[in-house]
Amino acid sequence: MNDQSLLRAKAVTKSYGGAVASGVKNITLDITPGKITAIIGQSGSGKSTLLRLLYGLLTPDEGLISFKGERIWGPEEKLIPGHDAMKMVTQHTDDLNLFARVWDNVAAMLPSTNVKLKEEKTEQVLRQLNMMHLALKRVADLSGGEKQRVAIARAIITRPGVLLLDEPFNQVDTSFREGLQHDIRQIVRETGLTVVMVSHDPAEVLSMADELVVLKDGEIVETGHPKTLYHTPGNLYTAELLTNCNILNANDAKVCGIQTDKAIVVIYPEWIRIANVLKTSQWTVIEVLFKGQYEDLILENSGVILRTVNNEPDKYTVGDIIGLKIKRWLEYSPLQSSLKGEA
Repeated sequence: MNDQSLLRAKAVTKSYGGAVASGVKNITLDITPGKITAIIGQSGSGKSTLLRLLYGLLTPDEGLISFKGERIWGPEEKLIPGHDAMKMVTQHTDDLNLFARVWDNVAAMLPSTNVKLKEEKTEQVLRQLNMMHLALKRVADLSGGEKQRVAIARAIITRPGVLLLDEPFNQVDTSFREGLQHDIRQIVRETGLTVVMVSHDPAEVLSMADELVVLKDGEIVETGHPKTLYHTPGNLYTAELLTNCNILNANDAKVCGIQTDKAIVVIYPEWIRIANVLKTSQWTVIEVLFKGQYEDLILENSGVILRTVNNEPDKYTVGDIIGLKIKRWLEYSPLQSSLKGEA
């Protein structure tokens, strides 16, 4: 690792008291400049703790957090916690001036020594986030998603070295979420901004992130590109985080035509092909879940339950008998190392 990396955690531990251990343990991580890194994990895995450590809102019990090779000081040593070259946005927008206009909320982050430059930068950021039509509205009159855009605009107008996002889209309507995610990715491409985000939404991180950091019980279990980790997760835990997969034991896998000496078999719904010509594999449709352009079919055979995707809505109803072919699967030992299988 390069000692002059942009943002680094080196052998960092932060523990909280209590009956259940929490925090992070022996974390070593280099954040890639100019990319979006997403930290994912179950509730209590240490995601927000790690983000707050990286920003300087927490002081590690052990280890070192550094920005461009210099130590990041924690709240015990710094009067106003948080590194000056970074900005953090959470799902809360409490720091916005509700009764001021959007324009004024964003422009307030810049000094007034050069009024023309201040106006130019404010307009530029509002255009980058597709907010010019909101410029003269009061923040109090905005939706939750629009307020989140204002918070992000305030964070990036000062051109921070790193933007940290803690569940930033948690309270944003779906209709606003994808547009906001697209705008952030566009800003990263145009400006080289480095983004570190925490999320619990697999669809969010798969479409946004350039790199995933998977946390479990305060430790990093694996890292990699979203597409790589989705298709070949090294751990069962990662597969469960990224998709609503079918998890079978070895005996149940035999019902699907899979022979394995591993303890666990994972089948993604999209890896199951409906093939009515396969008379040897007969499954009963026990539930049809409408998803808009597609359906999830819940199937049963000999007590084994599978979820698969049907891209032809209304073709099947409860009680129908269908055949299946498993195109691909993952195999895991109790230690959760993955092997790939294909039919």
